[in-house]
Amino acid sequence: MEEDELCFPQLLNTSCKKPKPPDSEAVFIYTMLFIMSLLTVILNLLVIISISHYRQLHSPTNLVLLSLAVSDFFVGLLVIPIETLMTGTCWVLGDLLCALYFLIPYILISASVGSMVLISVDRYVAICDPMHYSTRITDKVVTVSVCLCWIFSTFYGIFIFYDHLKQPGRYNSCYGECVVDIVGEVDLAMAFIIPITIILVLYMRVFVVAVSQARAMRSHVAATVQYSMTRTTKKSELKAARTLGVVVVVFLICYSPYYCLTLTSGSILVGSSTEAFMSFLMYFNSCLNPVIYAFFYPWFRKAVKHIVTLQILRPGSCDANVL
Repeated sequence: MEEDELCFPQLLNTSCKKPKPPDSEAVFIYTMLFIMSLLTVILNLLVIISISHYRQLHSPTNLVLLSLAVSDFFVGLLVIPIETLMTGTCWVLGDLLCALYFLIPYILISASVGSMVLISVDRYVAICDPMHYSTRITDKVVTVSVCLCWIFSTFYGIFIFYDHLKQPGRYNSCYGECVVDIVGEVDLAMAFIIPITIILVLYMRVFVVAVSQARAMRSHVAATVQYSMTRTTKKSELKAARTLGVVVVVFLICYSPYYCLTLTSGSILVGSSTEAFMSFLMYFNSCLNPVIYAFFYPWFRKAVKHIVTLQILRPGSCDANVL
């Protein structure tokens, strides 16, 4: 009986105890993670195909959404399946893969945070400085910014987990355990407090300007076609700002628990209830983003209809009207 409770029965003195979640609980967790993984991959793949294929959707704002969808797609394709595999079991993939198990999600999460900052900057310029938006926020500028975001996320993740990559398993107390130790204060500041502060400050400014613009619109009557067009443009920009604001708020709700816990402890044990809850919440955000697009973006619904009905395979479909 004692051997049956060990991760590696042949290592009686150094093997970890095997966790034994209730069968009903394990089945529920496996089912939820599988469904989440499948939905995350499919929905974000639809976003990627839509923005990449249809020329009407090739805008600076959508390029940032594409970056966010790519990170969410890989969360569903790589991270959640491994989480499903290891839920309620011992770690059997080795110490190096244990470090990579945390490194890859960390890079994807950092890229998502960076994409959120870029989204906030895009909306800030569009609402607060619309006259210079087309000259300041160009496709080239956004493409370079997105590339730098992913490069920084990769190097920052390697920096944070350098000790674990150099000496995998250094914090494990027994075989079958996967533990990493991060500098909680540095990670909290660089990956959460600083970017979230930037996001909140920019969106507070956007909110103030949006309210003032709404009041100005109500107090004036459109007397010319030019004013009417300007007002329509402002309304579309404000609607985009509200939609992306929802994305940012949902992101904060899903990611805040993890970074709040780093204030108290930097050690995270794979298979613990705390790790499972935080992982579920963070991964759920990757599934929610395309759902938000479906509710608020008509172009996404039209693009999905084109893709599902295979109209995307027709010649010249990239020039189809989806706006």
